[in-house]
Amino acid sequence: MEKRNRRSAFGPGFLVTAAFIGPGTVTSCSLAGARFGYALIFALLFAVIATLILQEMTGRLSLGSGYDLGESLREFPRKQGAKILFVILTLSSITFGCAAYEAGNLVGGALGLEMISSLPKKIWVLLISCVAVFVLSRKRSRIVEKFLIFLVFFMSLSFLVTLILVKPDLGAIGKGMIPTFPDKSLYLVLALVGTTVVPYNLFLHSSTVKEKWKKKEDLKDVRKDLAASIGLGGLISVSIVITSAAAFYAKGMALESGAQMAQQLKPLFGSLTNYLFGLGFFAAGLSSAITAPYAAAFASSGILGWKGGQNSTKFRVVWMGVIGTGLIVSLFDFNPLAIIVFAQVANGLVLPVASIFLLIVLNNRKKMGGMANTPMQNIMGGSVILLVSFLGIWNILKLFF
Repeated sequence: MEKRNRRSAFGPGFLVTAAFIGPGTVTSCSLAGARFGYALIFALLFAVIATLILQEMTGRLSLGSGYDLGESLREFPRKQGAKILFVILTLSSITFGCAAYEAGNLVGGALGLEMISSLPKKIWVLLISCVAVFVLSRKRSRIVEKFLIFLVFFMSLSFLVTLILVKPDLGAIGKGMIPTFPDKSLYLVLALVGTTVVPYNLFLHSSTVKEKWKKKEDLKDVRKDLAASIGLGGLISVSIVITSAAAFYAKGMALESGAQMAQQLKPLFGSLTNYLFGLGFFAAGLSSAITAPYAAAFASSGILGWKGGQNSTKFRVVWMGVIGTGLIVSLFDFNPLAIIVFAQVANGLVLPVASIFLLIVLNNRKKMGGMANTPMQNIMGGSVILLVSFLGIWNILKLFF
């Protein structure tokens, strides 16, 4: 019985992985491989390490203090001015990030359906938005998400198998782990980080850890869960870069449309490639389109101390607002791939707000006790935050100058 309970508790890390393996990951990794070969693999390696460090900190926060990240934002700051500042910054970053991410999810799901049908993107975007609203309003998202996550991981497994079939150059992959910045690659570097280290996952993970594990001794299980799940997610992302490099970069071909991305899986699926890739891409978009607004609502509830949970009117207003904003943005005639990549860039820019507060809380020994950060953990966490912030500021400067 004890073994069964332990196994049933295993999983918050996989929720994080399922959240970041979406249209943004497939698109950003495909573009990175098609345009720069293996050169940007180092960015994914950094993103995976950063995710492990930050998500381990959120797990420790919940086990050590008994609060999730949203509740900590409301309870821990001593000075009222500091509390208001952190609440405003975090709420704005979460809602902005989730809204940008939602636009990418809707467009990504529509892009997948465009590959297997003749209907235009705008109709599919509207339909996916309505489905997301219906599922969230009915509070049956878990059943739907399980099916969609199955499809997403089926597509992920397809990339891993194709990775073996294309027989990549291991020496070139090793070189790709050494940081280099080819001309015009910074935008994609930031997108690769943003699609993996997702701000709202910090809130999701801390909440689910709080529900799954109660004792400080469970920290080892939290770390095992994260190592397995985030490691798998990183392997999938790298495999997409490699299969894209084999399909486009090695042949001197450009990747300019969503439909072209399916060609990465042609060695495995042949004539069925477009249909299966389109179905998987749609599933990735819809599952994330349900998860992102839900996460924004949970984060806002925790930060502001709303009562009533999912039945609260304020809770519903938040997730409906995120879906509505994503729908409006996605209906404009922007390049679909540009919207998806921009969503990842937006996440990369707002990430420092949540992670800086997390670092501050983990150094509060009165609240955290023996689970507080060690000097080495502060160095690792601080380095991650500095690097992510540097990438965001550098990209903004590049856009304006």
